This record gives sequence, structure tokens and C-alpha cells, in this order.
Amino acid sequence: MAVTVSPSPERKILHADCDCFYAAVEMRDNPALRDIPLAIGGSVERRGVIATCNYPARAFGIHSAMPTARALRLCPHLTLLRGDFDKYREVSRQIQAIFHELTPLVEPLSLDEAFLDVTGVERFSGSATWMAQWIKRESLRRTGITVSVGAAPSKFLAKIASDWEKPDGLTVITPERVDDFITALPVKKLHGVGPATGARLDALGIGTCSELRELPLERLVEEFGKFGKRLFELARGIDDRPVRVERERKSVSVETTFAHDLPELAHCREALVPLREKLEERLARHGHPPLSGIVIKVRFDDFSLTTLESRGLAPTAENYARLLEQAWERGRRPVRLLGVGTRLVEADARRQLSLEL
Repeated sequence: MAVTVSPSPERKILHADCDCFYAAVEMRDNPALRDIPLAIGGSVERRGVIATCNYPARAFGIHSAMPTARALRLCPHLTLLRGDFDKYREVSRQIQAIFHELTPLVEPLSLDEAFLDVTGVERFSGSATWMAQWIKRESLRRTGITVSVGAAPSKFLAKIASDWEKPDGLTVITPERVDDFITALPVKKLHGVGPATGARLDALGIGTCSELRELPLERLVEEFGKFGKRLFELARGIDDRPVRVERERKSVSVETTFAHDLPELAHCREALVPLREKLEERLARHGHPPLSGIVIKVRFDDFSLTTLESRGLAPTAENYARLLEQAWERGRRPVRLLGVGTRLVEADARRQLSLEL
């Protein structure tokens, strides 16, 4: 079935993404750091990971979420900073304020990136390109931070566009360019296509969205479940998700990476106690919202990760211990990271419950 559906040409979405944000703030404040490999992350002694790094460090193969120990093996002369997150939050606030000068429809994704719906903005003659140029210029002028911006008729294309010419990039995908752009797009650029899904697509002989379009919806659902429908839509440019000013929190969690691996299940059970206490404190700060289930996250010493979730269970010590045992059985090896969390009842369900009561 050959179907090509493009996003509504009326929509104008920007995705703004600060370039290597934490490292950029440090380089701004200390120019001596600009041309040397620099990373922000935890120490080797505390089993830390890299939060971000500058482009000289990336030339050595270093990237975010990489264990600090490995980063230092790749680049022994790497400059490692713990980071000043109060400072980063303040710079983020200044950049977010620039976004809000342009439009109230801003959806922050993290400290360093956001979606903006500028469909109805009349400034700059309504040109999304000129708006993107203004954001880049004002961010650099006011904060000293470069921002890459993508402009497109949908969120997923705008996010791809912002990464297209990093750093300090500006890529615009106009409505008339959408189909040609998507046709040639590698499937591994699609949101949600990670290494495992990418490998499965490779096995099917699919490398581009043009090739992905050849598979019918039924086959994609058979191969990838619900995500198959999403792949079918993205390959055809279908993404009507709105820019959400208020993002609904779906979970609350805490985790810790241990200075020394926990060798046995019994040690993991002991480590659950302080984690559950921290989780309870965090839930209290959120006003004890209604919960729909619990989650356990375990990363073993070989960096394999397993996550188990059980709907309908209360966050009791017994329930977490039972879920932990099931997760540990999947690896049966020392544990370097342990996390506990809860799923929250979605807003629509909470409203329905209040009506029933």
C-alpha cells in the first residue's frame, strides 16, 4: 500500500538544542577550556558517567552516558569537571526566557532543549527561519551559548533538523521538502529507533524510510508491536503531536550507582531500604500522587540493564523485594546500579476516578 501523507503545512515547529550545554557554560566561563578535551561527569572512584563533553573530547570517541573510566582510557589527558548544576539551571532559565519572548507555546525537554510552536507568531513576517536565526543570535548575545535550531512542520522532523548541522546549526525543512527529506532519511534517525530496533531493521534489509515504506502496516505491527504503527507513520511524515506547555509527569524514581558492586542479592535487598526512603521523600514533595505500579531497575557489572515493572502493586518493601529478586535472576551477577520507581495514574484516569467518586 503506497501512502504518502505529509504534515499540515500550516504548522511551524522549532526545536532548539544548546550545543554540548554543560561543557559550553564551562568554556564560556573559562576560555582556557575551549580547545582541549573537556567532559562534565562523575569521578572514576564513584563509578561516574559522562553527562556531556565538548567537541574536542568527542573526537576521541567520548560521548554522554559513557563510564568515566572508559572516557579516561580513550583520552588520558581529558579534563573532567564535576559540574555546577545551579549555574547550568540559571543559564537554562535565561535561554528559556528568550523562547518565551517569541511564543508562549514552549515545551522544555531538559535544561538544554525545547520545542516551540511558532505557527501563529506574526513577528519576523511569520518566517520560522528568521525566528530561528533570532533565537540563535539572542542566545549567543545574552548568554554566550550557541544553539542549534531545526524548523519543520512537525516535532519529530524539527528535532532531526536541529541535529543535522551541529554545532551552531540551522536546518529548515519546509513543507514542500518534507517528502523528499523523509524518503532519503536513514531509519536510525527516527525517534525511538535504538540499537536493537536498528539491528532488526537491518536484518529486514531496511536502511532508509523509503525502504521502510515498502512494508505494510500489518507486517510492521507483527515485527515491532505497537511501535510498528509509529514506524509506519514516521516514514510517511505523520506526527501530529502538539507542543505541550505542561508536560504530565508519568513516574517518580530514584537510583544510585554504587562505589563498589553489590555481589549478591542479599546486598541488593539491603540497598533497597535507603532507596525506598528517598523515593518516599520525593513522592511526598509531589503531594503523594495516585500510583499505578512499581518499577525496579538493575544494571549489572557488565553494564547490561534490566527493568521490571508491575502494574497495580503498592510501593511496599515486600513488593519491591519480590520484583528485585525477579530482576536479579535475569543476570545473577554483581550489581553496579539500582533504581526504584513508581508509575503515576495518568491525568485522564485521575479525572475519571474523581467523577466516579
